Amino acid sequence: MDLEVSPALTIPASELGWRFSRSSGPGGQHVNTSDSRVELFWNVGDSTAVSDGQRLMLLTRLERRLIAGVITVTASEQRSQLRNREIALAKLAGLVAEGIAPEGARRRATKPTRGSNRRRLAAKVQRAATKQQRKRPSAE
Repeated sequence: MDLEVSPALTIPASELGWRFSRSSGPGGQHVNTSDSRVELFWNVGDSTAVSDGQRLMLLTRLERRLIAGVITVTASEQRSQLRNREIALAKLAGLVAEGIAPEGARRRATKPTRGSNRRRLAAKVQRAATKQQRKRPSAE
């Protein structure tokens, strides 16, 4: 089953690797006998599904999550291995979509408005007056 990240990008199932292990958490006696924890890994560096530009973007943006060019996603939230597989696929698709998304527009710096500046200064004066009232009265 291929992983469709976007209409323009689909990762073939042959490039995805699976590993299963025992999961912690709920499940009673069943949890000790079933391998419901799922690890999904994909080698970004050797993938034929992405272009060179996309590969470079993924390698730079996801470098903290990569180990030797391989991205790994785990899922053990559910008791069922099938549901955990679906969750892992969704997590990987989200990461890859986020990694190849174009950067947003830069923020344009603006000055605070005259009204906001006046309100800020009035709040400072009010706060100072409140603190002045907390002082012990003079002995005079």
